[in-house]
Amino acid sequence: MRPVFRPFLMAALVPAFALAAASYPVSKTIEHVDEYHGVTVADPYRWLEDLDSTETQAWVDAQNAFTDAALAQMPEVERVRQRLTALWNYPRHSLPSREAGWVFFNKNDGLQNQSPLYVQQGFDGEPRVLIDANTLSSDGTVAVTSTAPSPDGKWLGYGLATGGSDWNEFKLREIATGQDATDHLRWIKFSGMSWSHDSQGFFYGRYPAPASDDHNVFSKIEHRKLYYHRVGTTQAEDRLIHEIPDHPQRSFGGQVSSDGRYVVIGISQPGQRGNQVAYLDLQDAKHPSFDGAVVTLIDHFESNYSFIGNVERTFYFSTTSDAPRGRIIAIDLDAGVAAARTVIAESTDTIDAVRISAGRFVVTYMHDVASRVAIFDLAGTPQGEIPLPGLGAVAGVAGKFKDPEVFVNFSSFLFPGTILRHHLDTGTTTVWQEAKTDFDASQYETKQVFYPSKDGTKIPMFITHKKGVKLDGSAPGWLYGYGGFNVVMRPQFSVPPLVWIEGGGVYAVANLRGGGEYGRAWHDAGTQAKKQNVFDDFIAAAEYLVQEGYTAHAKLVIDGRSNGGLLLGAVVNQRPELFAAAVPAVGVMDMLRYHKFTAGASWSRDYGNSDSPEGLKYLTAYSPLHTTQAGAKYPAVLVTTGDHDDRVHPGHSYKYTAAMQAAVAPGAGPILIHIEANAGHGGSSGTSPVSKTIADWALRMGFGAHYAGWGR
Repeated sequence: MRPVFRPFLMAALVPAFALAAASYPVSKTIEHVDEYHGVTVADPYRWLEDLDSTETQAWVDAQNAFTDAALAQMPEVERVRQRLTALWNYPRHSLPSREAGWVFFNKNDGLQNQSPLYVQQGFDGEPRVLIDANTLSSDGTVAVTSTAPSPDGKWLGYGLATGGSDWNEFKLREIATGQDATDHLRWIKFSGMSWSHDSQGFFYGRYPAPASDDHNVFSKIEHRKLYYHRVGTTQAEDRLIHEIPDHPQRSFGGQVSSDGRYVVIGISQPGQRGNQVAYLDLQDAKHPSFDGAVVTLIDHFESNYSFIGNVERTFYFSTTSDAPRGRIIAIDLDAGVAAARTVIAESTDTIDAVRISAGRFVVTYMHDVASRVAIFDLAGTPQGEIPLPGLGAVAGVAGKFKDPEVFVNFSSFLFPGTILRHHLDTGTTTVWQEAKTDFDASQYETKQVFYPSKDGTKIPMFITHKKGVKLDGSAPGWLYGYGGFNVVMRPQFSVPPLVWIEGGGVYAVANLRGGGEYGRAWHDAGTQAKKQNVFDDFIAAAEYLVQEGYTAHAKLVIDGRSNGGLLLGAVVNQRPELFAAAVPAVGVMDMLRYHKFTAGASWSRDYGNSDSPEGLKYLTAYSPLHTTQAGAKYPAVLVTTGDHDDRVHPGHSYKYTAAMQAAVAPGAGPILIHIEANAGHGGSSGTSPVSKTIADWALRMGFGAHYAGWGR
């Protein structure tokens, strides 16, 4: 009989006095084991994956009641909530977009749960509300996720998500009248709308409609297809454009080129680096034909290729092929990929984003994570830069293919969004919108440091605090990290850090490997068997903050969401003595089963998976669920998730919490979990209502403040 690998101590074996001291709700255990390549692994909390069962619902209710009672004893929660509410109450705009004479933008008066979409005729017109998602639900949990106006300016396609779900429904609204058409599309996830230039319809990606009696929003998603929807028809009449039945896990979407002639299709495969590229030639933008074949342009999964635009049959891509930090290439469709030529070579800075406007490349670079925006002509000749207000981040650049103007959204840790308006022909830059908060930024400062990780790699970190702070370890510290999926942790504005530094705290963001700050090599260094580098980078960040006197271990709170929740679970288990508190949100905690749910299979490029013996070995070594240790003196931990999170299955947080509560030493912790009702992934999904976001931050930051001595 093979030995059973038991990664954590079952609740039944925990001394009775420990449970009595903590008084945690009961988490029953079951005799469930899985076999992986000859190794059997216990999973005593598997039952918590059944989210709709009576037992799981009772467990959720009991845990929430226990956590609510504990948080009620922490006055910091209400203090943080009040200041968050005050600081969040400021007007803010999104980048504007233009189509057929209309100008669209989102504007929030301050505390509106969702930002209404406004439209006006040109930049001098009178704005009116076109879509206000706040009217679609009483609690603000219905959100507009995407919008796409038709080229003739008649229709606005828009997506809706409910309860924070990644599942979308698409509808059409007549821009002039504000009235909805009857068109209603469903089973859409991770897709936008791209209109054909005759304005008769749009391309979008969706998944097969499930049988009504067995649909589970948390099940694995497969068999994606690209469709064309014609205005005024039913979804059943949509035309199938592309599918890949032999590879059901592949994901793809279609983008219509700026001249309307081509649909460019980017294809990704779970576990594979980079993407393939295919295209459909519509022959004529005004009278498109769908009779042509989808042509494969790039047939390998070795590098990233991001379509920028085209001039006739010359396609421009931003790519990491032979350029870890990115370069721009041109591919002539008649000559093929083998004849691709470099237009803008790789530099020492990393390409973050590229667009073509008025016959020029507008390239956002990262120089040691901070943004700069450079301009080149289509031959690759430099034509200067767009001046930015300081050290910070560009969240986006907007402007149509032929427009001479672009709009740049810039912010920093201390200053909210400033939208710059830059004219490419004259080179003039003005401020279009500037947000202002009830916060005196002049009293604070941000600095960037570079500290050594365990293997000597220099890791950048931004540290923000009040000017003149004493480096004697007396300040409470807040350390945020992510480290994955090529995602960049930019030095951009957010309200919660202001509350923390106002209370005398130090706020730090570490730019860990696994992100995209320094290109593909930086990303790869934090993936699969090298994932431990990410944890080492974060641990070294904590040690640096303490060694340099910014804070002390007994005052340091760590924060991370999603992949960052995994980060926290791993480092808390590896080095529990380093931290006063941890607030992992919507974390990926069961690394042996993450790929069994929703879009999890697509994360294997970063994580690998337990389907291989090698993957099992390195995943087991750091999986938060499987590395809990009985009797460990864990710091205070508040786990948070949403009961409708269909990106990271809530079972991750449920099982991890049960295991940690069973394992934590008497007198250590506490280990708490808060499960938000009718909520999804939050944060990165961009659909959370402001009220829920404030409430979430109040709980998490108030909890951390209580154990870090913040504001005392």
